Amino acid sequence: MQTIHQFDLCDLDNADTDTLKATIRRLYDIIECSYDGIYITDGDANTIFLNRSYEKITGMKKKEMIGKNMEYLEKNKFISKSGTLMVLRSKRSITIQQSFKTGKKVLVSSSPIFDDDKNIIMVVTNVRDVTELYELKEQLEKNKELTQKYYSQVAAMRNQLLNFSDIIVEDEKMLATLKASEKVARVDTTVLLLGETGVGKEVIAKYVHKNSKRKDKSFIKINCGAIPENLIESELFGYEKGAFTGANKEGKIGLFELADTGTIFLDEVGELPLDMQVKLLRVLQEGEIKRVGGIKNIKVDVRVIAATNRNLEDMVRKKAFREDLYYRLNVIPITILPLRKRRADIEPLAKYFLQMFNKKYDFNKKISSGAMESLKRYEWPGNVRELKNIIERVVIMSTGNNILRSDLPIKEIWSNNGVHQINSVNMNITLKQAVENLEKNLIESAFEECGNVRSAAKKLGIDASTLVRKRKKYNNRTMLQK
Repeated sequence: MQTIHQFDLCDLDNADTDTLKATIRRLYDIIECSYDGIYITDGDANTIFLNRSYEKITGMKKKEMIGKNMEYLEKNKFISKSGTLMVLRSKRSITIQQSFKTGKKVLVSSSPIFDDDKNIIMVVTNVRDVTELYELKEQLEKNKELTQKYYSQVAAMRNQLLNFSDIIVEDEKMLATLKASEKVARVDTTVLLLGETGVGKEVIAKYVHKNSKRKDKSFIKINCGAIPENLIESELFGYEKGAFTGANKEGKIGLFELADTGTIFLDEVGELPLDMQVKLLRVLQEGEIKRVGGIKNIKVDVRVIAATNRNLEDMVRKKAFREDLYYRLNVIPITILPLRKRRADIEPLAKYFLQMFNKKYDFNKKISSGAMESLKRYEWPGNVRELKNIIERVVIMSTGNNILRSDLPIKEIWSNNGVHQINSVNMNITLKQAVENLEKNLIESAFEECGNVRSAAKKLGIDASTLVRKRKKYNNRTMLQK
Protein backbone atom coordinates (compact mmCIF):
# COMPACT_ATOMS: atom_id res chain seq x y z
CA MET A 1 0.00 0.00 0.00
CA GLN A 2 1.24 3.48 -0.83
CA THR A 3 1.93 5.86 2.05
CA ILE A 4 0.55 9.36 2.04
CA HIS A 5 3.84 11.02 1.18
CA GLN A 6 4.31 8.70 -1.80
CA PHE A 7 0.84 9.20 -3.21
CA ASP A 8 0.02 12.00 -5.66
CA LEU A 9 -3.14 13.61 -4.30
CA CYS A 10 -3.81 15.13 -7.70
CA ASP A 11 -4.22 11.62 -9.16
CA LEU A 12 -7.08 10.37 -6.96
CA ASP A 13 -9.08 9.20 -9.98
CA ASN A 14 -6.59 6.39 -10.52
CA ALA A 15 -6.43 5.31 -6.84
CA ASP A 16 -8.00 2.09 -5.63
CA THR A 17 -10.45 2.05 -2.74
CA ASP A 18 -7.99 0.95 -0.07
CA THR A 19 -5.53 3.64 -1.05
CA LEU A 20 -8.25 6.28 -0.96
CA LYS A 21 -9.37 5.14 2.49
CA ALA A 22 -5.81 5.20 3.80
CA THR A 23 -5.22 8.64 2.34
CA ILE A 24 -8.41 10.01 3.85
CA ARG A 25 -7.54 8.54 7.26
CA ARG A 26 -4.12 10.15 7.14
CA LEU A 27 -5.53 13.48 6.00
CA TYR A 28 -8.05 13.26 8.85
CA ASP A 29 -5.23 12.56 11.32
CA ILE A 30 -3.27 15.52 9.97
CA ILE A 31 -6.26 17.85 10.35
CA GLU A 32 -6.95 16.57 13.86
CA CYS A 33 -3.32 17.21 14.86
CA SER A 34 -3.38 20.78 13.60
CA TYR A 35 -2.64 23.43 16.23
CA ASP A 36 -5.18 25.69 14.49
CA GLY A 37 -8.88 25.03 14.63
CA ILE A 38 -10.36 23.88 11.32
CA TYR A 39 -14.07 24.25 10.57
CA ILE A 40 -15.67 23.08 7.30
CA THR A 41 -19.17 23.70 5.94
CA ASP A 42 -20.86 22.76 2.71
CA GLY A 43 -21.98 25.26 0.10
CA ASP A 44 -25.16 25.95 2.06
CA ALA A 45 -23.28 26.79 5.26
CA ASN A 46 -24.12 23.52 7.01
CA THR A 47 -21.39 22.28 9.35
CA ILE A 48 -19.77 19.06 8.12
CA PHE A 49 -16.51 18.96 10.10
CA LEU A 50 -14.49 20.56 12.91
CA ASN A 51 -11.29 19.33 14.53
CA ARG A 52 -10.24 18.94 18.19
CA SER A 53 -8.34 22.24 18.21
CA TYR A 54 -11.51 24.07 17.22
CA GLU A 55 -13.34 22.46 20.14
CA LYS A 56 -10.54 23.41 22.52
CA ILE A 57 -10.33 27.01 21.30
CA THR A 58 -14.06 27.74 21.13
CA GLY A 59 -15.41 25.49 23.89
CA MET A 60 -18.03 24.14 21.45
CA LYS A 61 -18.36 20.37 20.98
CA LYS A 62 -18.44 18.56 17.66
CA LYS A 63 -21.74 16.83 18.46
CA GLU A 64 -23.35 20.25 19.07
CA MET A 65 -22.14 21.70 15.79
CA ILE A 66 -22.29 18.99 13.11
CA GLY A 67 -25.25 19.57 10.82
CA LYS A 68 -25.96 23.03 12.25
CA ASN A 69 -26.25 25.89 9.78
CA MET A 70 -24.05 28.93 10.32
CA GLU A 71 -27.03 31.30 10.17
CA TYR A 72 -28.57 29.41 13.11
CA LEU A 73 -25.28 29.45 15.04
CA GLU A 74 -24.78 33.17 14.47
CA LYS A 75 -28.39 34.04 15.32
CA ASN A 76 -28.28 32.04 18.55
CA LYS A 77 -24.95 33.60 19.63
CA PHE A 78 -22.88 30.42 19.35
CA ILE A 79 -20.48 32.66 17.44
CA SER A 80 -20.29 36.44 17.27
CA LYS A 81 -20.10 36.54 13.49
CA SER A 82 -19.65 33.98 10.75
CA GLY A 83 -16.77 34.14 8.31
CA THR A 84 -18.45 31.34 6.33
CA LEU A 85 -21.55 33.44 5.63
CA MET A 86 -19.37 36.36 4.57
CA VAL A 87 -17.55 34.11 2.10
CA LEU A 88 -20.83 32.78 0.67
CA ARG A 89 -22.04 36.34 0.16
CA SER A 90 -18.82 37.77 -1.28
CA LYS A 91 -17.48 34.59 -2.96
CA ARG A 92 -13.97 35.40 -1.81
CA SER A 93 -11.70 34.69 1.14
CA ILE A 94 -12.05 36.80 4.24
CA THR A 95 -10.22 37.23 7.56
CA ILE A 96 -11.95 38.48 10.69
CA GLN A 97 -11.38 38.60 14.44
CA GLN A 98 -13.64 36.71 16.81
CA SER A 99 -13.95 36.00 20.51
CA PHE A 100 -15.56 33.02 22.22
CA LYS A 101 -17.08 32.18 25.59
CA THR A 102 -13.80 30.48 26.55
CA GLY A 103 -12.22 33.95 26.59
CA LYS A 104 -10.11 33.10 23.59
CA LYS A 105 -9.49 35.72 20.95
CA VAL A 106 -8.98 34.26 17.48
CA LEU A 107 -8.09 35.19 13.95
CA VAL A 108 -10.56 33.51 11.55
CA SER A 109 -9.64 32.98 7.90
CA SER A 110 -12.41 31.49 5.71
CA SER A 111 -11.82 30.41 2.12
CA PRO A 112 -14.27 29.07 -0.51
CA ILE A 113 -13.81 25.85 -2.51
CA PHE A 114 -15.42 25.96 -5.97
CA ASP A 115 -16.60 23.20 -8.30
CA ASP A 116 -16.00 23.23 -12.04
CA ASP A 117 -19.02 25.49 -12.55
CA LYS A 118 -17.69 28.10 -10.08
CA ASN A 119 -20.21 27.19 -7.42
CA ILE A 120 -19.10 27.14 -3.80
CA ILE A 121 -19.28 23.57 -2.57
CA MET A 122 -17.39 24.03 0.72
CA VAL A 123 -16.01 26.75 2.96
CA VAL A 124 -12.88 25.93 4.98
CA THR A 125 -12.25 28.08 8.00
CA ASN A 126 -8.92 28.25 9.79
CA VAL A 127 -9.16 29.47 13.41
CA ARG A 128 -5.91 30.61 15.06
CA ASP A 129 -5.75 31.31 18.78
CA VAL A 130 -4.15 34.76 19.20
CA THR A 131 -5.15 35.26 22.82
CA GLU A 132 -1.53 35.28 23.99
CA LEU A 133 -0.67 37.83 21.32
CA TYR A 134 -3.52 40.05 22.48
CA GLU A 135 -2.46 39.61 26.09
CA LEU A 136 1.10 40.45 25.11
CA LYS A 137 -0.14 43.50 23.22
CA GLU A 138 -2.22 44.57 26.22
CA GLN A 139 0.74 44.07 28.52
CA LEU A 140 2.93 46.10 26.17
CA GLU A 141 0.29 48.83 26.15
CA LYS A 142 0.16 48.75 29.95
CA ASN A 143 3.94 48.87 30.11
CA LYS A 144 3.90 51.77 27.67
CA GLU A 145 1.32 53.57 29.80
CA LEU A 146 3.32 52.85 32.95
CA THR A 147 6.48 54.09 31.26
CA GLN A 148 4.75 57.26 30.09
CA LYS A 149 3.26 57.68 33.57
CA TYR A 150 6.69 57.17 35.14
CA TYR A 151 8.34 59.72 32.85
CA SER A 152 5.46 62.11 33.40
CA GLN A 153 5.87 61.72 37.15
CA VAL A 154 9.62 62.22 36.89
CA ALA A 155 9.10 65.28 34.69
CA ALA A 156 6.45 66.62 37.05
CA MET A 157 8.68 65.96 40.05
CA ARG A 158 11.63 67.62 38.31
CA ASN A 159 9.48 70.61 37.36
CA GLN A 160 8.10 70.77 40.88
CA LEU A 161 11.54 70.51 42.38
CA LEU A 162 12.99 73.04 39.99
CA ASN A 163 10.14 75.56 39.98
CA PHE A 164 12.45 77.98 41.71
CA SER A 165 14.28 80.11 39.15
CA ASP A 166 17.68 80.01 40.88
CA ILE A 167 17.88 76.22 41.08
CA ILE A 168 19.68 74.48 38.24
CA VAL A 169 20.17 70.78 38.94
CA GLU A 170 21.15 67.78 36.82
CA ASP A 171 23.18 65.73 39.28
CA GLU A 172 21.25 62.82 40.80
CA LYS A 173 22.67 63.40 44.28
CA MET A 174 21.56 67.02 44.24
CA LEU A 175 18.12 66.01 42.94
CA ALA A 176 17.85 63.70 45.96
CA THR A 177 18.74 66.64 48.21
CA LEU A 178 16.01 68.73 46.59
CA LYS A 179 13.51 65.92 46.99
CA ALA A 180 14.36 65.68 50.69
CA SER A 181 14.03 69.47 51.00
CA GLU A 182 10.64 69.40 49.30
CA LYS A 183 9.48 66.65 51.70
CA VAL A 184 10.71 68.57 54.75
CA ALA A 185 9.07 71.78 53.47
CA ARG A 186 5.60 70.33 54.07
CA VAL A 187 6.33 69.82 57.78
CA ASP A 188 6.59 72.92 59.96
CA THR A 189 9.83 71.99 61.72
CA THR A 190 13.31 73.41 62.20
CA VAL A 191 15.81 72.63 59.44
CA LEU A 192 19.60 72.75 59.61
CA LEU A 193 21.41 73.19 56.28
CA LEU A 194 25.00 72.00 56.25
CA GLY A 195 27.64 72.54 53.61
CA GLU A 196 30.67 74.49 52.50
CA THR A 197 30.60 78.18 51.70
CA GLY A 198 28.98 78.90 48.35
CA VAL A 199 27.14 75.60 47.85
CA GLY A 200 23.74 77.29 47.77
CA LYS A 201 22.37 77.00 51.30
CA GLU A 202 20.34 80.19 50.93
CA VAL A 203 18.81 78.90 47.70
CA ILE A 204 17.73 75.69 49.42
CA ALA A 205 16.37 77.69 52.37
CA LYS A 206 14.23 79.77 49.99
CA TYR A 207 13.17 76.58 48.23
CA VAL A 208 11.98 75.07 51.51
CA HIS A 209 10.06 78.28 52.28
CA LYS A 210 8.50 78.44 48.80
CA ASN A 211 7.21 74.88 49.15
CA SER A 212 5.89 75.29 52.69
CA LYS A 213 2.54 76.41 54.10
CA ARG A 214 4.22 79.74 54.89
CA LYS A 215 5.11 80.44 51.24
CA ASP A 216 2.87 83.52 51.08
CA LYS A 217 4.41 84.98 54.25
CA SER A 218 7.72 86.74 54.78
CA PHE A 219 11.16 85.17 54.34
CA ILE A 220 13.84 87.02 56.26
CA LYS A 221 17.53 86.22 56.04
CA ILE A 222 19.91 87.03 58.88
CA ASN A 223 23.65 86.62 58.45
CA CYS A 224 24.68 85.91 62.02
CA GLY A 225 28.34 86.51 61.23
CA ALA A 226 27.80 89.93 59.66
CA ILE A 227 26.03 91.69 62.53
CA PRO A 228 28.28 93.31 65.17
CA GLU A 229 28.15 91.38 68.43
CA ASN A 230 26.90 94.38 70.42
CA LEU A 231 23.97 94.89 68.04
CA ILE A 232 22.87 91.35 67.30
CA GLU A 233 20.31 91.09 70.13
CA SER A 234 18.58 94.34 69.20
CA GLU A 235 18.57 93.36 65.52
CA LEU A 236 17.02 89.97 66.21
CA PHE A 237 14.59 90.89 68.95
CA GLY A 238 14.20 94.68 68.69
CA TYR A 239 14.28 97.19 71.53
CA GLU A 240 11.98 99.46 73.50
CA LYS A 241 12.28 103.25 73.32
CA GLY A 242 15.11 104.60 75.41
CA ALA A 243 16.62 101.14 75.82
CA PHE A 244 20.16 102.43 75.24
CA THR A 245 22.06 105.49 74.15
CA GLY A 246 21.64 106.18 70.45
CA ALA A 247 18.53 104.03 70.18
CA ASN A 248 15.56 105.19 68.15
CA LYS A 249 13.31 107.12 70.53
CA GLU A 250 10.29 105.21 69.27
CA GLY A 251 11.95 101.85 69.73
CA LYS A 252 12.41 99.25 67.00
CA ILE A 253 10.77 95.99 66.01
CA GLY A 254 13.16 93.03 65.68
CA LEU A 255 13.64 90.68 62.74
CA PHE A 256 11.91 87.81 64.53
CA GLU A 257 8.78 89.93 64.92
CA LEU A 258 9.00 90.95 61.28
CA ALA A 259 9.15 87.27 60.32
CA ASP A 260 6.05 86.40 62.39
CA THR A 261 3.96 83.69 60.62
CA GLY A 262 6.77 83.38 58.07
CA THR A 263 10.28 81.93 57.87
CA ILE A 264 13.53 83.24 59.28
CA PHE A 265 16.82 82.05 57.80
CA LEU A 266 19.74 82.15 60.22
CA ASP A 267 22.77 81.94 57.97
CA GLU A 268 26.15 81.19 59.58
CA VAL A 269 24.40 80.27 62.82
CA GLY A 270 27.70 78.91 64.14
CA GLU A 271 28.95 82.50 64.45
CA LEU A 272 26.39 83.41 67.14
CA PRO A 273 27.95 84.40 70.48
CA LEU A 274 27.16 82.04 73.40
CA ASP A 275 24.90 84.54 75.18
CA MET A 276 22.81 84.95 72.04
CA GLN A 277 22.61 81.19 71.64
CA VAL A 278 20.77 81.05 74.98
CA LYS A 279 18.20 83.61 73.78
CA LEU A 280 17.76 81.85 70.44
CA LEU A 281 17.14 78.59 72.28
CA ARG A 282 14.38 80.30 74.27
CA VAL A 283 12.71 81.45 71.06
CA LEU A 284 12.79 77.91 69.65
CA GLN A 285 11.48 76.36 72.87
CA GLU A 286 8.92 78.92 73.99
CA GLY A 287 8.00 80.65 70.75
CA GLU A 288 8.45 84.08 72.31
CA ILE A 289 10.96 86.92 72.40
CA LYS A 290 11.67 89.88 74.66
CA ARG A 291 12.85 93.18 73.27
CA VAL A 292 15.97 94.80 74.66
CA GLY A 293 14.85 97.01 77.53
CA GLY A 294 11.41 95.41 77.52
CA ILE A 295 9.60 93.60 80.31
CA LYS A 296 6.92 91.65 78.46
CA ASN A 297 7.23 88.53 76.37
CA ILE A 298 6.05 88.72 72.78
CA LYS A 299 4.72 85.59 71.08
CA VAL A 300 6.10 84.88 67.62
CA ASP A 301 5.15 82.13 65.18
CA VAL A 302 8.29 81.64 63.13
CA ARG A 303 9.79 78.72 61.27
CA VAL A 304 13.57 78.66 61.69
CA ILE A 305 15.93 77.44 58.99
CA ALA A 306 19.54 77.58 60.10
CA ALA A 307 22.68 77.11 58.03
CA THR A 308 26.37 76.77 58.69
CA ASN A 309 29.61 75.76 57.01
CA ARG A 310 31.14 74.88 60.38
CA ASN A 311 31.23 71.57 62.20
CA LEU A 312 28.76 72.22 65.00
CA GLU A 313 29.41 68.86 66.66
CA ASP A 314 33.07 69.75 66.96
CA MET A 315 32.12 73.19 68.30
CA VAL A 316 29.88 71.53 70.91
CA ARG A 317 32.79 69.37 72.06
CA LYS A 318 34.94 72.49 72.34
CA LYS A 319 32.20 74.33 74.28
CA ALA A 320 31.95 76.93 71.51
CA PHE A 321 28.34 76.05 70.71
CA ARG A 322 25.59 75.07 73.11
CA GLU A 323 24.69 71.39 72.98
CA ASP A 324 21.00 72.00 73.73
CA LEU A 325 20.75 74.56 70.91
CA TYR A 326 22.55 72.20 68.53
CA TYR A 327 20.02 69.44 69.14
CA ARG A 328 17.18 71.91 68.84
CA LEU A 329 18.43 73.10 65.46
CA ASN A 330 19.45 69.66 64.22
CA VAL A 331 15.91 68.27 63.99
CA ILE A 332 16.13 67.83 60.21
CA PRO A 333 19.70 68.18 58.92
CA ILE A 334 20.21 68.48 55.16
CA THR A 335 23.73 68.35 53.76
CA ILE A 336 24.34 70.16 50.48
CA LEU A 337 27.22 68.62 48.60
CA PRO A 338 30.07 70.78 47.28
CA LEU A 339 30.16 71.34 43.53
CA ARG A 340 33.14 69.00 43.07
CA LYS A 341 30.98 66.13 44.35
CA ARG A 342 28.11 66.87 41.97
CA ARG A 343 30.01 67.50 38.77
CA ALA A 344 26.99 66.87 36.58
CA ASP A 345 25.74 70.30 37.74
CA ILE A 346 28.84 72.23 36.58
CA GLU A 347 27.97 72.48 32.89
CA PRO A 348 24.26 73.39 33.28
CA LEU A 349 25.14 75.94 35.96
CA ALA A 350 27.86 77.45 33.78
CA LYS A 351 25.42 77.74 30.87
CA TYR A 352 22.78 79.24 33.14
CA PHE A 353 25.17 81.89 34.45
CA LEU A 354 26.43 82.55 30.92
CA GLN A 355 22.87 83.20 29.77
CA MET A 356 22.27 85.42 32.78
CA PHE A 357 25.33 87.61 32.18
CA ASN A 358 24.87 87.69 28.41
CA LYS A 359 21.45 89.19 29.06
CA LYS A 360 22.73 91.52 31.78
CA TYR A 361 25.61 92.92 29.70
CA ASP A 362 23.97 92.57 26.27
CA PHE A 363 26.48 89.99 24.96
CA ASN A 364 26.05 86.82 22.94
CA LYS A 365 29.02 84.79 24.10
CA LYS A 366 29.48 81.02 24.14
CA ILE A 367 31.80 78.72 26.07
CA SER A 368 34.08 76.55 23.93
CA SER A 369 34.24 72.82 24.56
CA GLY A 370 37.84 73.12 25.77
CA ALA A 371 36.94 75.82 28.28
CA MET A 372 33.96 73.81 29.47
CA GLU A 373 36.16 70.75 30.00
CA SER A 374 38.51 72.84 32.13
CA LEU A 375 35.58 74.11 34.19
CA LYS A 376 34.35 70.55 34.71
CA ARG A 377 37.79 69.35 35.86
CA TYR A 378 38.34 72.19 38.32
CA GLU A 379 37.79 71.43 42.03
CA TRP A 380 35.73 74.58 42.80
CA PRO A 381 36.73 75.33 46.39
CA GLY A 382 34.34 78.30 46.29
CA ASN A 383 31.54 76.12 44.88
CA VAL A 384 28.60 77.61 42.96
CA ARG A 385 29.42 81.15 44.07
CA GLU A 386 32.92 80.86 42.62
CA LEU A 387 31.58 79.43 39.35
CA LYS A 388 29.12 82.31 39.03
CA ASN A 389 31.85 84.90 39.67
CA ILE A 390 34.24 83.35 37.16
CA ILE A 391 31.58 83.14 34.44
CA GLU A 392 30.75 86.82 34.99
CA ARG A 393 34.44 87.69 34.82
CA VAL A 394 35.11 85.85 31.55
CA VAL A 395 31.94 87.21 29.95
CA ILE A 396 33.16 90.73 30.65
CA MET A 397 36.88 90.24 29.99
CA SER A 398 37.00 87.84 27.01
CA THR A 399 37.59 89.58 23.68
CA GLY A 400 35.71 87.32 21.27
CA ASN A 401 32.25 85.81 21.31
CA ASN A 402 33.72 82.38 21.92
CA ILE A 403 35.13 81.96 25.46
CA LEU A 404 38.31 79.89 25.16
CA ARG A 405 40.28 77.98 27.75
CA SER A 406 42.89 80.73 27.64
CA ASP A 407 40.21 83.25 28.68
CA LEU A 408 39.68 81.46 31.97
CA PRO A 409 41.46 82.97 35.00
CA ILE A 410 44.84 81.21 35.06
CA LYS A 411 45.26 81.19 38.82
CA GLU A 412 41.89 79.63 39.56
CA ILE A 413 41.44 77.28 36.61
CA TRP A 414 44.67 76.55 34.73
CA SER A 415 46.56 75.75 37.91
CA ASN A 416 44.17 72.89 38.47
CA ASN A 417 44.90 71.44 35.04
CA GLY A 418 48.65 71.89 34.94
CA VAL A 419 51.75 71.90 37.10
CA HIS A 420 50.12 73.30 40.26
CA GLN A 421 47.87 70.27 40.40
CA ILE A 422 50.94 68.15 41.01
CA ASN A 423 51.84 70.13 44.10
CA SER A 424 48.34 70.32 45.54
CA VAL A 425 46.64 67.14 44.44
CA ASN A 426 48.71 64.35 42.96
CA MET A 427 52.23 63.54 44.11
CA ASN A 428 52.13 60.04 42.67
CA ILE A 429 53.28 60.87 39.14
CA THR A 430 56.77 61.35 37.80
CA LEU A 431 58.32 64.62 36.70
CA LYS A 432 58.19 63.38 33.09
CA GLN A 433 54.45 62.74 33.36
CA ALA A 434 53.87 66.14 34.92
CA VAL A 435 55.80 67.89 32.12
CA GLU A 436 53.87 65.93 29.49
CA ASN A 437 50.55 66.88 31.11
CA LEU A 438 51.51 70.54 31.02
CA GLU A 439 52.78 70.29 27.45
CA LYS A 440 49.56 68.60 26.33
CA ASN A 441 47.40 71.29 27.96
CA LEU A 442 49.45 74.12 26.44
CA ILE A 443 49.28 72.56 22.97
CA GLU A 444 45.51 72.02 23.15
CA SER A 445 44.91 75.52 24.50
CA ALA A 446 47.04 77.13 21.78
CA PHE A 447 45.36 75.09 19.06
CA GLU A 448 41.92 75.92 20.40
CA GLU A 449 42.72 79.63 20.65
CA CYS A 450 44.39 79.97 17.25
CA GLY A 451 42.25 77.53 15.31
CA ASN A 452 45.04 76.21 13.10
CA VAL A 453 48.38 74.43 13.42
CA ARG A 454 50.61 77.14 11.99
CA SER A 455 49.39 79.94 14.28
CA ALA A 456 49.36 77.66 17.34
CA ALA A 457 52.93 76.53 16.64
CA LYS A 458 54.04 80.15 16.26
CA LYS A 459 52.39 81.07 19.56
CA LEU A 460 54.20 78.22 21.31
CA GLY A 461 57.52 78.93 19.58
CA ILE A 462 57.85 75.49 17.94
CA ASP A 463 57.72 74.11 14.40
CA ALA A 464 54.32 73.21 12.97
CA SER A 465 55.53 69.65 12.33
CA THR A 466 56.57 69.32 15.98
CA LEU A 467 53.18 70.51 17.16
CA VAL A 468 51.37 68.03 14.87
CA ARG A 469 53.58 65.16 16.02
CA LYS A 470 53.18 65.93 19.74
CA ARG A 471 49.45 66.55 19.45
CA LYS A 472 48.99 63.24 17.63
CA LYS A 473 51.02 61.45 20.30
CA TYR A 474 48.93 62.81 23.16
CA ASN A 475 45.63 62.22 21.36
CA ASN A 476 46.60 58.59 20.60
CA ARG A 477 47.56 58.10 24.25
CA THR A 478 44.19 59.47 25.36
CA MET A 479 42.38 57.09 23.00
CA LEU A 480 44.35 54.13 24.35
CA GLN A 481 43.52 55.11 27.93
CA LYS A 482 39.83 55.13 27.07
